[in-house]
Amino acid sequence: MHRSAADRAVEKVFREEHGRLLASLVSRFGDLDLAEEVAAEAVEAALRHWPVDGVPRRPGAWLLTTARRRAVDRLRRDRTYAARLAVLGVDADRAAPAPPADADRDLPDERLQLFFTCTHPALPADARGALVLRCLAGLTTPEVARAQLASEATTAQRIVRAKKKIREARIPFRVPGPDELPQRLPGVLQVLYSLFTEGYAASGGPRLQRSDLAEEAIRLTRLLRGLLPGEREVTGLLALMLLVHARRAARTGPDGALVLMADQDRGRWDRPMIEEGLALVPPALAPGPPGPYAVQAAIAALHDEAPDVPGTDWPQIVALYDVLSALAPSPVVALNRAVAVAMRDGPGAGLELLDALAEEPRLRRHHPYPAARAELLARLGRRAEAAAAYRAALALAGTEPDRDHLRRRLREVGG
Repeated sequence: MHRSAADRAVEKVFREEHGRLLASLVSRFGDLDLAEEVAAEAVEAALRHWPVDGVPRRPGAWLLTTARRRAVDRLRRDRTYAARLAVLGVDADRAAPAPPADADRDLPDERLQLFFTCTHPALPADARGALVLRCLAGLTTPEVARAQLASEATTAQRIVRAKKKIREARIPFRVPGPDELPQRLPGVLQVLYSLFTEGYAASGGPRLQRSDLAEEAIRLTRLLRGLLPGEREVTGLLALMLLVHARRAARTGPDGALVLMADQDRGRWDRPMIEEGLALVPPALAPGPPGPYAVQAAIAALHDEAPDVPGTDWPQIVALYDVLSALAPSPVVALNRAVAVAMRDGPGAGLELLDALAEEPRLRRHHPYPAARAELLARLGRRAEAAAAYRAALALAGTEPDRDHLRRRLREVGG
């Protein structure tokens, strides 16, 4: 096999199987650092062998078997871990034959256990999100930093400290019992939402979207709703994910270029997924005061039900953002509300609100903020200022489709 084809195959399999591979290794060996290291070694082995031997029919099983053997070899060489070998009973892994061709279908799926390990309340909130993006999504540290609007050094420290905490506090690798779930729910939902957001709008790389991550977040949220069917915010989050993910096919063109909502072919939106999401919004909103995810789901529903951007109920969307601002204020919510106000009241009104956010630290690393300012400045005919804002956004954008879109807009305003 040609080396570049094998490299692409390894990257594709690792992206798709990373979370499941890592979860299985953590379950077997109880050490997150060890699991990451031997998973990386298995990928290196695949890059050596697959160009010569061909890609296995079940590449995930090949990676798991290789990683397990590397882990046992490492444990044997390390006296610190020698006593654990008997307890773990891992010697059998080293001598085990290669899996049969159809073994992938029988691979264990322990991602939910790994998810709850990474979202344990003993860990700081920012560290939970960083660990899930690193371990379940397979993002690099710079990608996690962009996703969290944080510096790379800060993100690396969060990940290292969180792993150390898991190891030293012996945080269990399991799904918590029904009595533990409600108090852990807010942090768990936030991490699920972060995982989905990274899939919907990738923080870096050649693609605008990573549907595998978005679908994994939806899968985990469905499982969580099965565990807690009466929790309205779980229902609200699932509704939000479905209503947003339903637009995925129309968000990029045939060449992977970004397509803004105003230009999307709404006939390509996933209508069955929209209907499923719409059916979840009423039970998420009532009875009682709404939660932030339910309100965001209601906003997404208004977008999905509208015939086009001009026909969208912008007054109602602004009103919902007012509710959301009271429930869960954040610079990103304020940014989105300002854009909605611009659609309702005109670009000048929206720009005034955006300019009031100029000193928000989180928005300084968030390319949609200068991009939104640039769009409103262009609509007002302030082309030189718009060009400067597009350049600022271009310096922050992480994906090639985002950068290509910003370059086009920069040319259009004469920049």
